[in-house]
Parts: sequence; C-alpha cells; structure tokens
Amino acid sequence: MQVQRVVLSSRPGKNGAPVPENFRLEETTLSLDLKDGEVLVRTLFLSVDPYMRCRMNEDTGAEYLTPWQLSESVDGGGVGVVKSSRCSGFSEGDVVTSFNWPWQTHSAVKGNILQKVDPQLVDGHLSYFLGAVGMTGLTALLGMREKGHVTKGANQTMVVSGAAGACGSIAGQIGRLDGCVRVVGICGSEEKCRALVEDLGFSAAINYRRDDVPAKLRECCPDGVDVYFDNVGGAVSDTVIAQMNNSSHVILCGQISQYNKDVPYPPPLSEETQEALRSKNITRERFMVLNYMDKMEAALLQLSQWVKSGQIKVLETVVNGIENMGVAFCSMMNGGNVGKQIIKLSE
Repeated sequence: MQVQRVVLSSRPGKNGAPVPENFRLEETTLSLDLKDGEVLVRTLFLSVDPYMRCRMNEDTGAEYLTPWQLSESVDGGGVGVVKSSRCSGFSEGDVVTSFNWPWQTHSAVKGNILQKVDPQLVDGHLSYFLGAVGMTGLTALLGMREKGHVTKGANQTMVVSGAAGACGSIAGQIGRLDGCVRVVGICGSEEKCRALVEDLGFSAAINYRRDDVPAKLRECCPDGVDVYFDNVGGAVSDTVIAQMNNSSHVILCGQISQYNKDVPYPPPLSEETQEALRSKNITRERFMVLNYMDKMEAALLQLSQWVKSGQIKVLETVVNGIENMGVAFCSMMNGGNVGKQIIKLSE
C-alpha cells in the first residue's frame, strides 16, 4: 500500500524556533502482511502539542521523552480505525488511540501501543480523544485535583496562563466546576479573550500582548490569586506568582515560552520569584499526568460526562491534510490555535 508520512527533516537546535521545513512529507510503501501482534490502522486525526518541541532536540532534557530521529516518521497522539488485525482484542472497525501514533496516513503498529475507545464517550467527536477526553483533559483534571487544592465555598481565585490553549481552556472550566468563584485567563489575542469569557465562562481574560498585565491582574483578582495553572512560564508567570496569596498553589503544567531555549525543565526562576514562593509558602511542584495512571479511567469518564452535558465546552482548531502537519505544529507553538490544535487526515 502507498502511504504518506511526515519525517523529521532537520532539528531547529536547542535555541532555535521550529519552522515547517524541519518536517518533510514522503511517499512510502507499507506492507499489508502483518506480523503476529500487529494492527493495520487508518489515521483519522493527529495531535500537535508543546512537549513535542523537546522531542525535536537530540537530547529532550526529560528522561520520559525520547527524541525523534532524523528521516524517521514522527509520532504523537493519534486516533484512527482498525483496518485489519493480528492482535487479539482488536478487530476491523474498532476506533483506537495512542500516544505513539506515527504521522502516517496508514500504519502497521504493535497492538500494545493502542487503546480501544468508545465513540459514544464523545458523542462521535473522535478528535476529542486527543483533547478534552484524552491526554489534554486528563492533564487539566488531574492537575487541578492533585495540585490545585480547590475547595468549594473557600472563595478561591484561579488564574490560567495559556488559557485559550488545549489544556488551559479545559483547566479553567474545571476550576469553575470545582468551586472557584473567579477564574481569570491570560492569553494572546482579543479573539481568545472573547472566547474565554463568552464561550467558556471565564470571569475575565487578560491579553498579555496588549494589556498591562500586573495592573489588569490586580483589577481582575482583587483578593489575590489562590490557584495558578501555569502553561507558559517566563515573565507572565513571574507576574502572577507575585500576586499570589499565602499558602496558595501553582500547578506546573507547561512552560511553552521557554521551550526554544537551552534551559533545563522546569526552567530556573528569578531570585525574586523564588523568594515569593518561599516567603508565602506557595507550592509549585512538577506535575506529570503519567504518574497518575491509576486515576485515568475514572477521570476520563468524568470528562466525558462534562463534555456530553455541555458543562465543559470544547474549542478546536482543525487543519486538513497530513501535508500541513509542520505548519500546524509551528502555528500551535506560536499561539495560532484556539483550543486544541488538530490535524484531520480522513473521515
């Protein structure tokens, strides 16, 4: 079978910004002669995510992330349908997902990397398995529950950076559902600010490109900040942490503003910010969703219920065609997406 795939053509370098030309589209031949334990899948949707920037380097800087290899098929989150199977537990027509899905139109993969999913969990919106009812939603929900310490009736204020992105847009809504009286999002455009407030129910939104962020934060959070869901790091996070209350909590989810720099993860903080954390007894611990595998099944059911009931609204930016993977990835890294960035390959 003739298939298309995307390979890593070149590395941007540790201090370089990725460009679409770092990726290359190729035609290749796929054998339909499956080995025992293999499954032939047709790709429906692929995901691009900020952590992938680290995988473009020879050294990812994280022991749990393997680097992509030059001239090899790139992989990440994907959803597809089984075309044929030599693996017990998978049959033709099954909808499956994986965190290690090759960027190919069709692939022969080992069954042990696949998870069968029920389309009814997402009312047939299969791309949601890559976002709100997938790893993104799990990160938001488990991050909030494990590190946010939100208590109903405690009059807590929550701030989310990268709030119009895949994870931030879900986390803010969970903060509201869990009992925060005020949820403020920080994002990079007026369109995103409107979406946060009008579509997702945030109390207020701050455009870091246009607004005076410290002043706007004081205005939007008159009682200070109790929970900070941090997706971006850098100057925005320094500003939020400076206005956090005693014994408050930072959920350290991502640091996208720092991913193009040659710094360790999590990146070092300024002395001023470190002192604020110390003097105010603010918790800021690294959060990794993979450490909570035992809680994932129940969390996915909760996310599914919220999405199906409309209590969580899902925003997506969908690009068509495997040939646009590199463009979509670079757009996401530059904040070009509203909600989850999805690439649709087939129906």
